[in-house]
Amino acid sequence: MPTAEAPGSERATRRARRWAWPLLALVLLGGLALRLWGVHQGLPYVYNIDEGTHFVPHAVAMFAHGLNPHYFANPPAFTYLLHYVFAVSYGEDGAARTALELHPQQIYTLARVVAALLGTGALWLLYLTGARLFGRAVGLLAAAIEAVAFLPVFYAHLALNDVPTLAPLTLALLGAAGIMRHGRMRDYLLGGVGLGFACASKYTAGIVLAPLVAAAAVQYLDATEDRLRRSLGGLALAGVAALAAFLLANPYSLLDYSSFHAELVHQSSLSAEAQGKLGAPSEGGLLYYLWTLTWGLGWLPALFALGGAVTIWRSHARLGWLLVPGPLLFLAFMGLQGRYFGRWLLPIFPILCLLAAFFAVSLADAGARALARRRGSPAGEAPRPAGGEIGRDAARSPGARVALVALLAVALLAQGLIYSIHAGLVLSRADTRNLTRAWMIQHVPAGAKVVAEPVSPDQWARGRPSAPACPPYRWCKYASLESRVDRAGRLRAGVPRRVGIENYVTTLAPALIGYYEHEGYCWVISGSTQSGRAFADPHAAPNAIAYYRALAAQGEVVHRSSPYGGGRGPVGFDFDWSFDYYPLAYDRPGPTMTVYRLHGGRCGRAQRAAR
Repeated sequence: MPTAEAPGSERATRRARRWAWPLLALVLLGGLALRLWGVHQGLPYVYNIDEGTHFVPHAVAMFAHGLNPHYFANPPAFTYLLHYVFAVSYGEDGAARTALELHPQQIYTLARVVAALLGTGALWLLYLTGARLFGRAVGLLAAAIEAVAFLPVFYAHLALNDVPTLAPLTLALLGAAGIMRHGRMRDYLLGGVGLGFACASKYTAGIVLAPLVAAAAVQYLDATEDRLRRSLGGLALAGVAALAAFLLANPYSLLDYSSFHAELVHQSSLSAEAQGKLGAPSEGGLLYYLWTLTWGLGWLPALFALGGAVTIWRSHARLGWLLVPGPLLFLAFMGLQGRYFGRWLLPIFPILCLLAAFFAVSLADAGARALARRRGSPAGEAPRPAGGEIGRDAARSPGARVALVALLAVALLAQGLIYSIHAGLVLSRADTRNLTRAWMIQHVPAGAKVVAEPVSPDQWARGRPSAPACPPYRWCKYASLESRVDRAGRLRAGVPRRVGIENYVTTLAPALIGYYEHEGYCWVISGSTQSGRAFADPHAAPNAIAYYRALAAQGEVVHRSSPYGGGRGPVGFDFDWSFDYYPLAYDRPGPTMTVYRLHGGRCGRAQRAAR
């Protein structure tokens, strides 16, 4: 079984640390830079609906109603952390609530920086885990892969819990590695604390229980009678620590159990239900997540992770039990859910990075041994298990081993680095919705009636449809989430039917255009992340397709803002790529925004009167 430190003198150990620490600093600084680059994207408007409704608003609301989040669809550890950060930054007197209302860019930037810092901390913990299991080379390479992988880089730019969860999750993984190696009580404690905080950050992070159980099982099976009692005591300690950490970060799961249980069951039912979202992929969750790995982690890292899983089962079965079942169980469970998004795969990224790095260093070791044999090195020496520091046989060709590791590292990091740098460039530029709003301020009179599709928050148009008069809002905004048409696309009388944002396209039909003109809604703002859903599955939304075609025929395009550059694009609608801008065709964030001017009915009369 590989060991964390290479056999040899204390001088060799010090030498290994000297080369590892500068490279680790480079990985951490580079990872942080990628995560902070473009952190202001979209502000002062928050265009990611989950970011705008889940964590920051609840963290701020606690200043008014106390520490019960009254929201458990997502566990509240990240919400609490943000609340305490805001308390330190703004005080307890309500300044954070004022900042959220008047200066949201300040408070969201702070929250995004916290997410980026936690994501960078997860890289350091991943290095420690890899070094403990295999050696510094694997630890460094695993941390570097996660540092540049697209999904953990992109979602570190948002105040969501996906990337922050990687820190406690990897802490639990580090504890499992310590249990596997040493079986010390502090390792059980570390693993339990990490597990508890991870589950209190994101429920699916509970998958890290699998390596913890595997490590404890190895200690149990290897134990003498004296150590057997110690391993059972350690497992009990880990369980108590996990429960205590979970309750510390989610106290109202116990204090308000009925609300916690109800929302947990509701969230579980939402994840398990059939997609039902227009434009959603239909190939099934398992295939979708396997595809996600090819770009969210990278083709070569994903293939190397598979190679690492096979290799570690054959060469170090007990480490295989530690690292392989978790990702397989996670893929099987998530793949069977009715809804699936790329970022939901993040909890297994640390393990996949470890497996990919292990396989790469194993290949380098094998290559160095082959070169040593070709040069006439003694073949009788037993090789050190692959994946750790330089062993005796590999040390006969240290330059070859280092060169092979470096070559494989460049290959493993290339895709992630290219696309993460591209993400930084895209996110550092103005969002198409911000550009469109700036154009509207110049060309659409204040107080005018506008139709704005739900591709931006209400504050974007500063409209309130129920208000008798529009000021102090800039424009009067049509109630886009109210349906005025029946299944046949005809206007119906009576009170409009309220719908959720996912069902917006069901409110559309060509008859609406005449209604807009009759009511004086002369400006229609459309975004491709709504229209794209309909065109991705036209048979499921014929009324919406007819509406968009009628709008293009009857409305005059007076402004268009495209996210694509250099004549590239458009990118077909996708629930990941249309919102994380992975394809290189993107030049800036946002959907394609089109502003139409209507000329019939009251709109035409107003234009003629203005002349």
